[in-house]
Amino acid sequence: MPLKDELQALSDIYVAAYRKGDASGCAAVFTPDGILYSAFAPVAVGRAAIAQLHVAWTADGMDKTLTVVEAKGVGDVAWARASFAEGNATAEGHALWACIRVPGGPWQIKVCSLTAA
Repeated sequence: MPLKDELQALSDIYVAAYRKGDASGCAAVFTPDGILYSAFAPVAVGRAAIAQLHVAWTADGMDKTLTVVEAKGVGDVAWARASFAEGNATAEGHALWACIRVPGGPWQIKVCSLTAA
């Protein structure tokens, strides 16, 4: 499977959790020590902090979309650029991910940076 499709599958897991209001499920796509930088909130370090941040974000996330636009990588390290929207123009933007693949396991986000559109 092409890398872009693999990372889109990761994105799809995140979006499914987001739409269900599952903040812990959103954080589960990050490494245990993952970092989330956001134009919309303070930095969150670690899954617990990332989950806590998502509690408010996922409260009304039924229209969330996240589309991987570009992805590149070598071995078990990759980066992706994605666009996101939540159903209104004030909640659109871009994400840049640095990802790692756990040996024999799935891709996870190590660092995510979110910017407004």
